Amino acid sequence: MQTRPATRRLAASNAHWRRAVTRLPLGVASTFRYWGEERTIYVARGKGARIWDIDGNAYVDYRLGYGPAILGYADDRVDAAARAGMDVGGVFALSTEREYAVADRLCRMVPGMDLVRFSNSGTEAVMAALRLARAHTGREGYVLVEGSYHGLFDAAMWMADLRAWDGRGDPPVAPYSAGIPAGLRSLVHLAPMNDPQRLEDTFRRHGDTLAAMLIEPIMGNCCGIAATPEYLRLARDLCDRHGTVLIIDEVKSGFRVGRAGAQGLYGVRADLATFAKAMGNGYPIAAVAGRADIMRGFRPGGAAHGGTYTAHAVSLAAADETLRILDETDALHRVAAQGAQLKAGLSAILKRRGIVHSFAGHDAMFGLFFAAQPPVDYRDWKRSDYTFYDTLAPHLHDLGVIVEPDSREPWFLSAAHDEATRAETLAAFETALDRTLAVLEPARRA
Repeated sequence: MQTRPATRRLAASNAHWRRAVTRLPLGVASTFRYWGEERTIYVARGKGARIWDIDGNAYVDYRLGYGPAILGYADDRVDAAARAGMDVGGVFALSTEREYAVADRLCRMVPGMDLVRFSNSGTEAVMAALRLARAHTGREGYVLVEGSYHGLFDAAMWMADLRAWDGRGDPPVAPYSAGIPAGLRSLVHLAPMNDPQRLEDTFRRHGDTLAAMLIEPIMGNCCGIAATPEYLRLARDLCDRHGTVLIIDEVKSGFRVGRAGAQGLYGVRADLATFAKAMGNGYPIAAVAGRADIMRGFRPGGAAHGGTYTAHAVSLAAADETLRILDETDALHRVAAQGAQLKAGLSAILKRRGIVHSFAGHDAMFGLFFAAQPPVDYRDWKRSDYTFYDTLAPHLHDLGVIVEPDSREPWFLSAAHDEATRAETLAAFETALDRTLAVLEPARRA
């Protein structure tokens, strides 16, 4: 086991932040990478389940770039394939043969997927899926599940605003970013996860206007909260009855929780599905796939789809090898096994201290809660006390374990996590837990 320092030195990261902020808003290329002026880190490299920052601090990583590194960072097999992809020559605004190979593998892995179009990111794939659903149905409205995350585009960035909600009726719907046109509000309808009655009510009131329902069966940005099988089957039935396209968003769960994604676990087929992150082990690639009759709506005079860097030869080669490994080896079994063993170890430490806790989601992407039962929907999480987790996470960072500081993000496992990384994590977790108790217990007694 590697020795972990009691505290980190972040002098180099802090100095770089002061330079970067002069050219980059918040000193970063994505707002979610900003953790404060003195705690934002800059990565030097990653390998396996670990990353190193520019100060030389080493971390066992459970963010994995929000999930892409399913095989671990810099997997030798995938990187070799990507380097070979460079020999193709770059971007042509024309197609290559490998597009068919990757699409064929995807369709064979995920039942019900007939045709595929590639994109560069999960956001782009979901945008394309919603546009295609509207073209197919001739409708404009859509349903989002409260607390879901479908990317950073205007149509998806709506939330149940619980800040001033008194608990009666449904909370108001509001954008969760500045710059979202208010005129889009009339098209979006929110429903709580795992509340069959409210979902049925939404379809009863608006079903004839709904082009699509978008759902993450395992919520990748809300603690790993999972739909019940009954809820997902109801969504499938309601979409069938109302002629609505069911879009299952597997950007985070796809090729992570199983070869066929969450759809394979639930036995429910999407009309359209979106994939990204784990699909290329970190190389930028995504896909929208689905029923042939809908997918063939991508055509001249139909729904537009394209992009200069779409199906880039390097990313395609990486995806080809990543999907081969996930399809033909026991990699996903090992990922889930590592998650189950880590959860058992965390639980044992918490039980020794009498700390009530629970887990949500799948072993490959789970949420940790300091409550007897995990939340069943976004409202449940929002009303819970996540102070303990929010206090714990920075202590883990100081001890060489990276988790998302926001308790909504699951812990992600990779095939590169092993007994050694688990032992380091549990040792750090025990120390971080004691530091958290030392901070919070006096305040709670006061």
